[in-house]
Order: sequence, then C-alpha cells, then structure tokens
Amino acid sequence: MKRIAILLALVVAIAAFVHFDVAQMLTLANLKAQQGAIDAAYQASPAKVAGLFVLLYVVLTAISFPGAAILTLAAGAIFGLGVGLVLSSVASTVGATLSFLSSRYLFRDAVQARFGDKLKALNAGIERDGAFYLFSLRLVPVFPFFVINLAMGLTPIRVWTFFWVSQVGMLLGTAVYVNAGTRLAEIQSLKDVASPALLLSFAALGLLPWAGRAIMNAIKRRRVYAGFSRPKRYDRNMVVIGAGAAGLVTSIIGATVKAKVTLVEAHKMGGDCLNYGCVPSKALIKSASVADTIRHADAYGIAGVEPRVDFRGVMARVRDVITKIEPHDSAERYTGLGVDVVQGYARIVDPWRVEIKCADGSVQFLTTRSIVIAAGAEPVVPRLPGLEGSGYLTSDTLWDAFSKLDRVPEKIVVLGGGAIGCELAQAMARLGGKVVQVEMAERVLASEDDDVSALAKAALEQSGVEVLTSHAAVRVEGAGDARSLIVKGPKGERTIGFDALIVAVGRKARLSGYGLEELGISTDRTVVTDEYLATEFPNIFAAGDVAGPFQFTHTASHQAWYAAVNALFGQFRKFKADYRVIPRTTYIDPEIARVGLNEREAKGQGIAHEVTIYHLDHFERAIIEGATTGFVKVLSVPGKDRILGVTIVGEHAGELLGEYVLAMKHGLGLKKIMGTIHAYPTMIEANKFAAGEWRKAHVPHRVLGFVERYHAWRRG
Repeated sequence: MKRIAILLALVVAIAAFVHFDVAQMLTLANLKAQQGAIDAAYQASPAKVAGLFVLLYVVLTAISFPGAAILTLAAGAIFGLGVGLVLSSVASTVGATLSFLSSRYLFRDAVQARFGDKLKALNAGIERDGAFYLFSLRLVPVFPFFVINLAMGLTPIRVWTFFWVSQVGMLLGTAVYVNAGTRLAEIQSLKDVASPALLLSFAALGLLPWAGRAIMNAIKRRRVYAGFSRPKRYDRNMVVIGAGAAGLVTSIIGATVKAKVTLVEAHKMGGDCLNYGCVPSKALIKSASVADTIRHADAYGIAGVEPRVDFRGVMARVRDVITKIEPHDSAERYTGLGVDVVQGYARIVDPWRVEIKCADGSVQFLTTRSIVIAAGAEPVVPRLPGLEGSGYLTSDTLWDAFSKLDRVPEKIVVLGGGAIGCELAQAMARLGGKVVQVEMAERVLASEDDDVSALAKAALEQSGVEVLTSHAAVRVEGAGDARSLIVKGPKGERTIGFDALIVAVGRKARLSGYGLEELGISTDRTVVTDEYLATEFPNIFAAGDVAGPFQFTHTASHQAWYAAVNALFGQFRKFKADYRVIPRTTYIDPEIARVGLNEREAKGQGIAHEVTIYHLDHFERAIIEGATTGFVKVLSVPGKDRILGVTIVGEHAGELLGEYVLAMKHGLGLKKIMGTIHAYPTMIEANKFAAGEWRKAHVPHRVLGFVERYHAWRRG
C-alpha cells in the first residue's frame, strides 16, 4: 500500500510539472525576466512566497526533476544570502530525503534480493562508513545530487544519517549558488557560477575527508606501534607460524614471489588435516565403507557376509595413506621451493620480531616485515566431572591409540553430533563397534535443514549407531573396563558403558603460547582480524582455523592467498577476503554437501527464496549404483534462476557440488546448468535434472497456450 501511494504521488507530481511546463519556467532567462514580479510579490506577502518557494524546491528535488540550480539562484535573488541559504538548504535536504525514501521503499528490496551476494561488501562498508562516503560525494558537484539520493536509498544507511550528512555536505555548494543569485544580473549562464576552477576546488574539497582519513589511519598506526622500536633492517619479509594448510600456502606464495619467508612448525608438517583430520578420517571411512559393502553385498547379487575386520591392518592403512601424502607437505619439499623451514616453537616478541625455540635446543631471533599466524585449532574438551581420568580420546589422539589395538573397541561412545562426531560414529559402527552417539541438541548436524538432519540420523542408525539426541553428558564414572558415561535426556538419566570414549564436540583456535596476550592482539574464540585478515597491528595477519570463521582446509588455503598478498604487497593494494561461496561436505554415507544458504538460514535471515528438490530415487545412475537415498535441493531467487544455495545428499555429493560452486562463483544460473551436456549415465546428471525441475515450475503457460493454438492452426 505504501509503495502504491509513493508511486501515485510521483506520477501526480511529474504530470503536474509536465502539464504546467515547469521546466520552461526554471530557466535562467525566465528567472531574470520574472525577477521584478517575484520581488513585488515577496514584498507584498513574504511568508507566502517563502512557503511556495520551499514547497516547490522540496517537490522538485523529491521527484529528481532538473532545475534545483535555478531555484538556488532564485533564493539568493529573492531572499538574499542569509534567508535564501536557510530556505534552500533546508528545502534541498528535505527533498533529497524524500527522494531517498522513495528509492528505498520502491526499489531497495528488489535490488538487494537480485544482487544481495554482490552487495554484501558494499552494504557492510555503508553500515560502517556510510556517513563518510556520503559526505565526500556531497562535496563534489561532479556527482549529480539526484543520483546520490536514489543510490543511497538502495543501501542500509540510516535515514537520519542521510539527512544530517546531506545538510552539512551540501551547505557549501548551496551557499555558492545562493551568493551568486544575489548578483543575478551579472550571470549570463550557469557556467558563470560553476566554473571549471570552482568545480576543481570542490573536487579538492571532496578529497579532504579521504586525506583526513589517511592522516588519522597514520596516527592510529603510530599509536599501535608506540613503545616498539622498528628495526633498521629485516631478516625476513614474512614469518609464518604454523605449517597446516594456511601456513603452507601462505609460505609458498611468498617464496613464489621471491620474498624471503620462514615457516615455523612446532609439531608435524601438514598440520591437523594431514595428521589428525581430513586425511586419516577419510582413509578410515573408506575402510568402513568397504566393510559395509561386503556386509550388504546381497544387494548386488553377491552373497553378503560379516566381514573379518583386521583393525590393526585398517589403522596401518590409515598410517600408510598419511605417509604417502606426507612428502607433499614435507620440510624438504618446501625448502626446495625456497621456504626457510624451521622446526620449533615461535613466539611474537614485538610487531617485527619473532623468537623461535628450535627443536635442537637453540634459540633464534628473526626480524621480519610481516607475520602470519596460522596456528590452527584443537579439539574442545568439555568440563565434565570424571572425564579427565577416563582415558578419553579426541579426533587428534584416537589415531595413535587405535593403531595399537588388534580389534575395534567393543563399546564406543561418541560425544558430539557435528560432522566429526557423525563421521567417526558411522565409521566405527561399520567396522564392528557397538556405537552410541550422544548429542545435546535436538538434531545431529544442527546447522543443516531438518530433512537433512533426519536423513543423517537415519543413515547413522542404519549403520548400527544408537543416536541419542536431546541428551546431555553429566559425568564419567568408573575406571578400567568398568567405565561409563552418565547422560541425561527427556526420560531422565542413563548409564552407558564404554571401552572407548571419543570426544568430538567441536574445535577451538590455538591462541596461547604465541605471544598474542603479551602483545595485546585481540582474541574472541579466534584471532580478531579485519576484512584483510590483519590484526590491530597492520603487519600481523592471521589465516586458517585460528582466524575463523570457518574450519575447513579449503578455506584455510583460500585465506592464505589474502594473508600472503596483503602482508607482502598491502602498501600498494589490499584485498578483502571473499567468503561468498564456501562449500562444505560431511563424509557420512550418504554424503552431505552444501554451498551457500540452506532453508533454515534463508528463513532466519528473512531472505526471499524458492526451493527446488530433485530426489534421487528415480535417478538412473543412482538406481544402477544402488544409491537412491538423497536429493539435490536448490534455493533460488523467486522467479529467477539465480542460485542462493545448494544442499546435496547422496553418494559422491561432495564431487557433485563442484558444479554449483562454480556456477555461484561466476554468476551462472540454473538455465546454464540445464543447457550443459552431462555425460550419461553419471551421477552429476542429477544437477541437470534438478535444474530441469526448476524449469518445469517456471513454464510460461500463457505462451504455451498460444503455441498450442498455433500448432492446431498449422494442422488445419
């Protein structure tokens, strides 16, 4: 209703201006010709003329009609500098604000829905520094004021901020025109007022806020570094702390561009992913999958048998997989690529100095232009009575512990229903353990949609896992072979005996031991950084799990590029880390992969969307593989084929997701996917069929009605 009223008011105002030929009236020649009559009217009724002037100015500006410059001259000619400046300044600001509000109510929602992802950075910048940007634009008359009004209406800037900044920012330019109007007879054209020299002066004024900001930033930097002595020369261009995914990629980028880089690692090269996370867990999952296939081989016409699991052999294979991948991340390889690799503990002494306690007992001090903290993360261990002496395992420690066993622990409790907990629970159950999984929330994989969580729980239970959601761990009791976990659920307390307790309730950034506290670098679960991954100290950066907001190997590598480039070349140009398209996969069977928004997030953020689902139970390659459980779910802009997010549940979902990641990254819609030839029969065809489901829901029935009549006519 509000939009209709605004549109109606605009139409009426524009029609009136056209009907009364206001454009012809608002010319310099006409103003000069009518000055005598206007002066007489003003002398006879000052309040009436002033009121009509303000009303005309407000309406003119509100509908973005040309002629504001003439009215501002008229203000000086009629009312003089003082009164004319007040009237025209207030009227122009009120009119600009009405134009701003019209743009906001008519177009902002549509623009944000259409270009929301691309506008995130702009919106964030406006929310943070909108007043600064608007003030700069208002000072430079090169930018048409009506364009600024309309454009700002599409952003999140507050109405009051827009009003007062416009009032102040336009005051100087308004004063110039009002003052010129007091000498109207001397003006032959608007060029006499807005001369090139004057325009250049205004442009220079527009740069003043930016110069001021640069000066303030320089002062802030001086304050940050106060009390520290900057070295006269530097041993390194960059020191990287941590040799996980983020640290490895950061250091190799630095070496590639011929910077002198030292990479410091206290434990194992390759970090968590190679040694405790992605690599060993996926190797374990593969062995568990083979065991499950043998167990259910009758589904393929082959006699199914209970597999004999050589658990020591399984864990030996896990170790063998790590060993084969280790050379990719080894100190020898990175040394050969030009990186100075040091085994030891690094501590930041000051913004340009790092102390390294080397593995051989020596201590090394390095001066460096920049530092990148890539210390990774570690498992969260809850404060649970009795846990400390229970012999519990984490996703870091279970590999060494299990490698010493000949058989799978008979009774296993997995604490946690996130991705790590679900993967380990299913794998251990498939390898023959009796697994109970305990999750405090109502659902496993709580960040996913309800239907995805339900399917994951069903898959876990089908693999033999007893899933206890809405159950909180209370305490651990007993010792040796009589250990048990006490949990509390909807029906009260329950005692669960275990031979192995795996704590998988999440991971936290490694924040202690690197000198962050002593240096005053802010931390809040992660190292606090800006959009460029810099800390309070502009030469100290953080990347990977220690920086957040994601804990994925691929995002760590992604952040590493920004950290390395900004650390080495930030004095020329800095790049904001881009998190718009981040894929993720949970490697249970069936796999769960997602990129962008899911339904839960879209509803929570109030983002308009429509949902297209293609189920795999009729998909030909899935039927061939015996993998019909799952679906492809696509969220798109209502009425458009632009993809907001995709969730895939099914065999090889992580691989299938890649096509959607590419599409979202480069702005390709569902029509492009549907129009792409996919080999038959492959699993990736499911993406094309999902796009086809979207197309079916958007068939132009009216057009097809005409086409049907055309074909009937052709048949005679």
